[in-house]
Amino acid sequence: MTAIGASSSVDLLVAQAAEFRPRIVALADAARAGEMDGRLPAGTELRCGPGALASLADESDVDVVLNGVVGFAGLDVTIRALECGKRLALANKESLIAGAPVVSRARSTPGAEILPVDSEHCAIHQCLAGSAIADREVLVNKLILTASGGPFRGRTSAELETVSIADALAHPTWSMGPKITVDSSTLMNKGLEVLEANELFGVGIDRIEVVVHPQSIVHSMVEFCDGATIAQLSQPDMRLPIGYCIGFPDRLAHAYGALDWRRLSSLEFESPDLETFRCLGLAFEAGRAGGAAPAWLNAANEVAVAAFLEGRIGWPQIAEVVAETLATFEATHLRTIEDVLEADASARARAATAVATRGEAA
Repeated sequence: MTAIGASSSVDLLVAQAAEFRPRIVALADAARAGEMDGRLPAGTELRCGPGALASLADESDVDVVLNGVVGFAGLDVTIRALECGKRLALANKESLIAGAPVVSRARSTPGAEILPVDSEHCAIHQCLAGSAIADREVLVNKLILTASGGPFRGRTSAELETVSIADALAHPTWSMGPKITVDSSTLMNKGLEVLEANELFGVGIDRIEVVVHPQSIVHSMVEFCDGATIAQLSQPDMRLPIGYCIGFPDRLAHAYGALDWRRLSSLEFESPDLETFRCLGLAFEAGRAGGAAPAWLNAANEVAVAAFLEGRIGWPQIAEVVAETLATFEATHLRTIEDVLEADASARARAATAVATRGEAA
């Protein structure tokens, strides 16, 4: 391993450095750099500050960059890895969604490629193996993303009026960070995945569907023009897609998530409740609008989720803030990274106002 980095998780970063002995350690939060003093293996280079994580992609002995930065903050890492002509194992869907046109240009750098770490998109990548990109317009009928349904599957809007932060963080299947877990509870995570799938595979937003699959065994499916559907199945274990992205086109000789078919009694599927979980529908709206709309959707959601986790708004108001912000989005073309940053800032300002209004009403 050449390098590892984190935003501010000093203790975990130190523990990983001790275990894996990387040549470089990066910490984005420069204010906490002093906490690293004397705690890294001898000879380890420490980089700190806003550009520290992205700088790791510059190293000549880096073959794969795994971007697991949370939210829009991962954009720099995505762009730098692609511009350096590296394989990007992407676990940061927000950077691809918000900065799609800019990321697309960086993706054309010789040697650059994106392999998706999200289990759903990794599943689609596996299902499409052997299908040339140029053939997908003809061969692929639709992509089908599966969703666990999150902790609130089956509940009505009335039942969700007073749910707590702890309720939203109690995911039934996956162990994830707070932001993505809340996104799963609102189905915004699935909406962002729809937008990500459109950017990754280029089939068009209206050829992407979402089905709720509470067992989280079928990670996604591809329906082809002849009616055949190919699915990728495994136990929910993120080590499998991470290993796939590192080893592709080969597969690593380590089995993660293998199924015991004698114990697999049933697989259930149902349509998502778009009235109760409005965020999924908002994501489809943003995808159809195109331009800066996905960037506005993502920024508004990050502001709303942060406000919810801080106790400033309730769970139902997450969708309200996103909808209000998206309704005022400015239709602009995103040609440069500065355009992306400006769109993100404008959306965050509108969303902050929407949050403040609801806080005053409360």
